[in-house]
Amino acid sequence: MQPDMNQLFQSMQKMQQEVVKIQGELQQTTLEGKAGGGAVTITCNGAMEFLSVKIKPEAIDPEDPGTLEDLILVAVNDAMAQCQKLAQDKMGKSLGMPGGLPPGMGGY
Repeated sequence: MQPDMNQLFQSMQKMQQEVVKIQGELQQTTLEGKAGGGAVTITCNGAMEFLSVKIKPEAIDPEDPGTLEDLILVAVNDAMAQCQKLAQDKMGKSLGMPGGLPPGMGGY
């Protein structure tokens, strides 16, 4: 028995529309990655567009720029991880996978 190509095509169109809707929702969602107890805060949206960087004055040590560099990397990675988890959760729920998409699927 061959699959109904019209039904398959309609399902694919519906799924594509859902993905576009979710991408819009992700773009409107704001997330914060933090490091050093909030010494560095990176704000981005769910589409991984970085919006701002906040650095508390006490995190700036002219004698030790490496620590600040590390804090920024940790905050960026934290923000990216939150974006990926949010995208996987939203896509998984949309596709009927309650736990989200399996690791490696739906990320950026």
